[in-house]
Amino acid sequence: MAKRVPSEYSLVIAVDKPSGMSSHDVVNRVRRIFGERRVGHTGTLDPLASGVLQVCVGPAARLDKYLVDHDKRYEVLVALGIETETDDVAGEVIRTAPVPDQAADADFARSFLERFVGPQNQMPPLYSAIKVNGAKACDAARKGRVVELQPRPVEIYSLELLDIEAYEGRPAWRIACHVSKGTYIRSLARDIGAALGCGATVAELRRCAVGGLALDACVTLGQLEECREQAAIDPLALLGIRFLFADEHQEKSLANGGKLSARSPLYQFNGSPFKERVCSCMPRIRESEELLAEGELVGVVQNGALKAIYCFDGDKGALVPDCVFAQGVSRGCH
Repeated sequence: MAKRVPSEYSLVIAVDKPSGMSSHDVVNRVRRIFGERRVGHTGTLDPLASGVLQVCVGPAARLDKYLVDHDKRYEVLVALGIETETDDVAGEVIRTAPVPDQAADADFARSFLERFVGPQNQMPPLYSAIKVNGAKACDAARKGRVVELQPRPVEIYSLELLDIEAYEGRPAWRIACHVSKGTYIRSLARDIGAALGCGATVAELRRCAVGGLALDACVTLGQLEECREQAAIDPLALLGIRFLFADEHQEKSLANGGKLSARSPLYQFNGSPFKERVCSCMPRIRESEELLAEGELVGVVQNGALKAIYCFDGDKGALVPDCVFAQGVSRGCH
């Protein structure tokens, strides 16, 4: 078996995915740009949707398991009076119905949306990437097979009515959504329509933020062609964890996958990690004095790159390796 050649790149980028492309299409485009096969995204966006998509390149692809638990923000246009197979306008229309007159009233819409805020069990769309018996539900649905999906616990933190518009002659609600991981906005639109009694589907969808990562930190695919590795963003900012800077002694432990002292100075970002200094007197990072919590993840920086992620083991009173990168992950222009 041929030995894998070390990648020239190990970085994370944030892409503003255009509508009309699948997340896998974006991954393939990034593979071509960097000439690297090991590329993966950390949160599927439907082809109809646009917006924030985190993409890991090279050895940084091992970070994907740490980047899937963030809350998300969306702007969605919910078209009322229309039901589709896929719960968005990319699917075939299966039913239309008159929309209640009060749906055109903003006060009614705001009050109505309040019932969907909070923890709940949500049924995923039939056409989704959830795997059932090893196969994606969407693939099975396209082949006409019946798929038994189960409701999943999610939380909708807030729903803000931005506007009431018209879509194909019917009212449509433009909504800003702040939701937990695992929440399907298509399911939310479907449930809104069911509660109104007229059906509903997603007409437009844009992911505006993943955790603290917002659209202003993203690049388009065209921009990525030009700036390539200069588009790298700091993985520590995405992870939202504290970190330490490895000294000479710790570098030797790192090389051997050894433990690190739990008394090492820890640092965290001062304010938003995706913004430059607020003012010249405020440094980007500051030392953190809080005690380590059992199971807490800590980033380890060596030579300006993220070299490892360690975990605090209270029984051992030390930081133990959780993921070590032979090739450190670029921290971009930090």
